[in-house]
Amino acid sequence: MTHKKPPNISAAGKEPLVTKKVYFDIEIGGQEAGRVVMGLFGEIAPKTVANFEQLTTHEPGYKGSVFHRIIKDFMIQGGDITKEDGTGGMSIYGEKIADENVMLPLTEPGLLGLTNAGKDTNDSQFFITTVPTSWLNGRHVVFGKVLEGMDVVHKIENSPVVGNRPEKACVIADCGTIVVDIPFSIE
Repeated sequence: MTHKKPPNISAAGKEPLVTKKVYFDIEIGGQEAGRVVMGLFGEIAPKTVANFEQLTTHEPGYKGSVFHRIIKDFMIQGGDITKEDGTGGMSIYGEKIADENVMLPLTEPGLLGLTNAGKDTNDSQFFITTVPTSWLNGRHVVFGKVLEGMDVVHKIENSPVVGNRPEKACVIADCGTIVVDIPFSIE
């Protein structure tokens, strides 16, 4: 039996547009690991994208924070800017953000989503998929995709862990935005 890859479609039935780009410069165990560039879907998740972008460019924010949870062949998780262990987090709007769009399917590696503890419990914590994760469809706001640096994502994913926590700190050493003059779709 042949399986076709489902399209990544928004609720409007078309590919989401990248309206913003951000980057993370990653260090693993104090050593430079490379840069991850992510395209953000600002038209389908404007509040989520504004939150993520501001946490990328302002303090307190993602700079200096860690990827605190790594599950090989699933995802890497970061963004706990208050406690750095997965028990904290905050948004620019206060503690939590309501779900904006849970319609995009998690059908491929490199998708960027918000972690949550149920409906409307999003904050600064995010994940990047390393494989298709269709069992999460409809449960998480998907608001971006890795455009460059999946090799760096895989370096983080392949870091030695104890109980899903990296043995060596996987740190967002620097981060910022990259100008997008004309929104574009990705395949």
